[in-house]
Amino acid sequence: MAVATNLGFPRIGSHRELKRSLEDFWAGKIEESVLLAASRQLRARHWQLQRESGIAQIPSNDFSLYDHVLDTDVMVGAIPTRYGSLRSDPIRQYFAMARGLQDGALDLRAMEMTKWFDTNYHYIVPEFSPGMPF
Repeated sequence: MAVATNLGFPRIGSHRELKRSLEDFWAGKIEESVLLAASRQLRARHWQLQRESGIAQIPSNDFSLYDHVLDTDVMVGAIPTRYGSLRSDPIRQYFAMARGLQDGALDLRAMEMTKWFDTNYHYIVPEFSPGMPF
């Protein structure tokens, strides 16, 4: 018997819902809780769609609010020291790493992005330093 599976599912939504939610969050039009609720709903809808389509092995951890490589950096604690002052606000820290943050006395540059080989996909380049805790 054949088993249907896939390696991942587009995270943005059929009507670009994630993109709109992110832009509204960054513009201050919605709260973090609304962004996180929208992302939960989108993931649930994608899981259900795959299940209803007969996918027997639905992938996990294929969703990201911004970048999968950045998600891995955060997961293992590879966060450059310049973002340490934002440790108490993980979403703000995450997006500061991705996009930079200029807010009052804070002037944090974003982490570097680079292309994945010669594709149009860009990812956040991890920054490691001697003695960095993981």
